[in-house]
Amino acid sequence: MGGGGGGGSYTLGDTRALEEAAKEELRQGAGERKNVFLSFVVEDVSEVNLLRGQAKNENSEIEFNDWSVREPYDSDRASYIKQKIGERISQCSVTVVYLSDKTASSRWVAWEIEESLKRGKRVIGVHKGSTAPATLPSAIKQHGIKVVPWSKLASEL
Repeated sequence: MGGGGGGGSYTLGDTRALEEAAKEELRQGAGERKNVFLSFVVEDVSEVNLLRGQAKNENSEIEFNDWSVREPYDSDRASYIKQKIGERISQCSVTVVYLSDKTASSRWVAWEIEESLKRGKRVIGVHKGSTAPATLPSAIKQHGIKVVPWSKLASEL
């Protein structure tokens, strides 16, 4: 037997009013938290999870939107994955690239940086500790992307 929602009837005007109220609430809340696309290599997932945990704090101004890719860059599914990642990047205001010694060799991270820039998104590189990794993705250097310690990220957004 099927379940159902509460009864009631709605007119088209009621629906539009509800939709407008929801849009206004989103506009008002938009300035409070930044929706961030997080780019990283899968080998850094443990460190990235710590950063995600910090952002879940209710006092944080950051909300991460990430799409962890475990698929090879040239796989049969790459075009589908790129489409989905592109959709996520479009929804965000900024792309944050987590930098480690492994990041420079990732073709996915390079593609995500280029795609973010192509879509007009700001890109910021972040690293743990006080010193950036010795080797950075070429797109970071090529586009003069700012690199900051994780502790300074919120002030850069």
